[in-house]
Amino acid sequence: MIGIIDYGAGNTASVENVLIQLQQDYRIVKTESDVMNCEKLILPGVGEASYAIKRLNMNNLINFLRVTKKLVLGICLGMQLLCEKSEEGNAKCLGIIPCDARKFQGNIKIPHMGWNSIQIKSKSKLMEGIDSESYFYFAHSYYVPLNEYTTVTVDYSTQISAVVQKDNYFGVQFHPEKSGENGIKLIKNFIELC
Repeated sequence: MIGIIDYGAGNTASVENVLIQLQQDYRIVKTESDVMNCEKLILPGVGEASYAIKRLNMNNLINFLRVTKKLVLGICLGMQLLCEKSEEGNAKCLGIIPCDARKFQGNIKIPHMGWNSIQIKSKSKLMEGIDSESYFYFAHSYYVPLNEYTTVTVDYSTQISAVVQKDNYFGVQFHPEKSGENGIKLIKNFIELC
């Protein structure tokens, strides 16, 4: 059973549609007691970091998410929440990935929105069957800098993390649920991880 964590950040419906397409059992979860019967968790996200952390805290999920051994997939804002902090609302995040999510700076279009090709830097079961230079759909104003847990990058004025992986935590900056066959493949890979 996959748990989609609903913390008021939106975009759960798109993730639900992919899980339905993959004929995967899932449930929408909001509290710690909700997530206990889930094998894996998806932390989707379209929204603002400080608000999302506040909602996760209200639902008693912060400490759970910091220590769980369940597989967790953070999508877009969900990936940024894996960091120590976010410049968005100066939010203290989950502290899984030891860096801060930053706002794009400089003479570039913000938000970064649209299809971009990714570069795979290290092998990962999450990306199995997906080639470097594959295209995924991005929509974000904040980003996770390159760090020791970056496995896939994207170039948007500079190289940034497109995928991070640390232990049982996975984060993707793009929206796999809106990225066609490559995105569906990635979610299927996550479901099949042991």
